[in-house]
Amino acid sequence: METLAYPGVQETLYREVMPGGLEVFVLPKEGFQKTYATFSTKYGSVDNRFGVEGKPLVSVPDGIAHFLEHKMFEEPTGDIFATFSKQGASANAYTSFDRTVYLFSATEQIPANLETLIDFVQHPYFTDENVNKEKGIIEQEIQMYQDNPDWRVYFGLFDAMYHAHPIHIDIAGTVESIYQIDKETLYSCYETFYHPTNMILFVVGGVDAKEVFELVRRNQERKSFPPQGRIIRSFDPEPTSVKESRKLLNLPVSLPKCMFGFKETKVGFSGEALQRREVATRIMLDIVFGASSPLYQSLYDEGLISDSFSHEYNASPEYSFSVIGGETRDPDALLAHVREAVDKLLTAGISSEAFERSRRKKIGGYLRMLNSPEAIAGEFTRYRFRGGDLFALLPQYEQVTLQEVNDRLREHFDWNQLAVSVVASEEKSS
Repeated sequence: METLAYPGVQETLYREVMPGGLEVFVLPKEGFQKTYATFSTKYGSVDNRFGVEGKPLVSVPDGIAHFLEHKMFEEPTGDIFATFSKQGASANAYTSFDRTVYLFSATEQIPANLETLIDFVQHPYFTDENVNKEKGIIEQEIQMYQDNPDWRVYFGLFDAMYHAHPIHIDIAGTVESIYQIDKETLYSCYETFYHPTNMILFVVGGVDAKEVFELVRRNQERKSFPPQGRIIRSFDPEPTSVKESRKLLNLPVSLPKCMFGFKETKVGFSGEALQRREVATRIMLDIVFGASSPLYQSLYDEGLISDSFSHEYNASPEYSFSVIGGETRDPDALLAHVREAVDKLLTAGISSEAFERSRRKKIGGYLRMLNSPEAIAGEFTRYRFRGGDLFALLPQYEQVTLQEVNDRLREHFDWNQLAVSVVASEEKSS
């Protein structure tokens, strides 16, 4: 058992790699009643062409990672949700662009729930019958999201930004792609990406680290895992330009929805460099678009935005972009106002006062997040899979400079890299 101390945030993390390759982390939180556990694989919706070292690349249907997540909850004995419920736990799962996460939270029967989590994720059960049945369920889910304006404007932005990278494809795939999925393809994806060497088990809350490692060790010793080589992910070359500068969709909405963002041309960062870049960019975006910024206040006062207006930044070694927007009565006026304000800021630069205010705000938000086992578990694996460390964020926020943030301002806001997605009713789409 390895001890990782983070005195700056008063946290001690414990790590152990099991004989089969599973990496396990335990973060005891004294005084916490709730325990939260995630079992995550570095496998998401973008992984549609891959191979294992020494073997040929294969292409699989879009949406298969999400489909696989759905099917994992079915066991020969029934639905695994019922087992968690009987044991006093709440369970769930989700698929993102680059990972799939299975989780539970509970205040009792932690050993039993932990065994259940590990065992069901490491025991796939796919049949022709249950796979075909799932296609109809996921088709309904896809159709439901097709009618959801918030979902459509969000993914419409990715579709406007990206030509080739599969990030522009809906996480659930398409109706056509899911009907190409069969149990053999599911097992192939499972065997590649659900190998213990590609997974992380993270447990946080009122637990004893030694007891958790002992339980996991015994569990893994009962199972055998064949050795596996390095996973190779293959993507078509992505042009630096955006695919479309503006994408418009007509849906019945009371107010238009407008999301816009900037596709970055410099990618390939990982680990500490990626994390430092993310820290500087998030401070910069908060200064420009945060609720206390002059731009936000003027947009709100003019009735161009509502409380739905938000911003985010997503960065991985393969892609990075911002997402900004929400409901607006006039997308064109909103964008014009934003451009005018950003251009002025590009000339003047960010002030030291605005930088310090936002940096302190981000540090405060980060420290509050460390009181949430759920947030810790979700964020830790996201950073870990990208070569980073959630608990290294505090020193990075403390060390980031005004110069770095101003550099990110001027680098990120390239108007040639702007993409816009609008959902409006037909009468408001002009």
